[in-house]
Amino acid sequence: MSKEFTHEIKVYYEDTDSGGVVYYSNYLKYLERARTEMINSIGLSNKKLLDEYNTLIIVKSCNIEYIKSAKLEDKLQIFSSIELFSKASFIMIQYIKRGNELIIKAKLKLVTVNEEGKPTKIPKVLEKNLN
Repeated sequence: MSKEFTHEIKVYYEDTDSGGVVYYSNYLKYLERARTEMINSIGLSNKKLLDEYNTLIIVKSCNIEYIKSAKLEDKLQIFSSIELFSKASFIMIQYIKRGNELIIKAKLKLVTVNEEGKPTKIPKVLEKNLN
């Protein structure tokens, strides 16, 4: 497994239903933000990957297990790491925790594509800095 990256967020009112519980689809947004911040933390960005390497990262599949509910004003930590790289895709594991309490487990397959949407090799700079 690769390096582990951490991103923290706070649950806002807009993220919750009327009972103060995070609406299930918002966890996908949290996971996406953590992936974006992981890429930023290694000196890249989604825009830079596109502009300099003609590469976009897209989600091909996502398996998410909802274990507990997060609630209004919770502080959450999102942990992200790469389980496996191939030529044009990688498997990422992400966890969302509230302190030591596991909220979400997710396993995603991400694919690198060019502007035309065709698979392209993962840029070496991306793989090297995530590994």
